[in-house]
Amino acid sequence: MRTKKLSLRLIKYELLNTAGNWFILFFGIAFPILMSLLIANVFVGEIPAAAIPAANTGVFITMSMIIPLATLLIGYAANYSQELENEMPLRFRLFGYRERSMLGAKMIANLIFMTIALAIYTIADYLLLDIQPPQLSSALVLVAALYALAVILFILAHAIATLTGKFGPTYAITMTLYFGLMIICGMMGVSVDRLPESLRIIARGLPMTYISSDFAGFWQGGGYDFTPLLLSFLLFGVIACVFLFASIWKNKRRLN
Repeated sequence: MRTKKLSLRLIKYELLNTAGNWFILFFGIAFPILMSLLIANVFVGEIPAAAIPAANTGVFITMSMIIPLATLLIGYAANYSQELENEMPLRFRLFGYRERSMLGAKMIANLIFMTIALAIYTIADYLLLDIQPPQLSSALVLVAALYALAVILFILAHAIATLTGKFGPTYAITMTLYFGLMIICGMMGVSVDRLPESLRIIARGLPMTYISSDFAGFWQGGGYDFTPLLLSFLLFGVIACVFLFASIWKNKRRLN
C-alpha cells in the first residue's frame, strides 16, 4: 500500500475535528473574552482612571494564555484520547497514513484554530476594553511566546493521552493541570507573591508566570531580561519531552 503523506485534506479533516469540539469553542474563544471583561470591570472601581489602560493591558495579556491552554492542553488531549479509545490511529495506519503525517496534521490544525481564536479574542478585547497599543516588537514577542507555549502543550497533551489511552483519565489530568497552572501562574487573580513558597518555586519554572506578570511592563517599549523566561520555556519543554518519551517507550513495550 502506498504511504500517504501530510496533505491539505488531512489538515482540513483535523481542523474540522478540532472545531467540532464544543469545549474548545467555548473555552478557547468565548471564555478568555468573558474572563478578560469580567476581571477588567472588577478592577475599574479599584484603580485610578489613568491606570485603567495599563491594568486592562495586563488582563488582556494574561487571559490570552487561556487560548493555548484550552485548545492544546485540554481540547487536543480530549480529542486524541477518544481517538485512541476508538482505535482511530490504527485505522488511519491501515489506510496508509504515517503516524508522523497524522501528528503533523493535528499540530498544524490546532495551531490554525488557535490563530483564529487569538484574532477573535484580540479584536473583541480591543473593541470592548481600553487597552494600550503595543510596540510591534512587544506584540511579536507575545505572539512568539504563545506559539512556543502551544507547541509544548501539544507535546504534553499528546503524551498524557498516549500514556492513559482513555478519555476519562486524560480529561481529569488535563483539567487538573489547566486550573492548577492558571492558579500557580497568577492567572486567576491570585498574585504569585502571595502563594506559599513551595508553589512560588514551581511558578518560577513556568513560562506562563513571566508572561502574566512581566509582559505588560514592556508592552509599549522598554528593556526586559528574557533569561528567566527562556530558561522556564526550556524547563517546561524538557518536562513535556520526558512525558513524550515515556509514552513512546510504553507504546513500544505494548507492541512487543
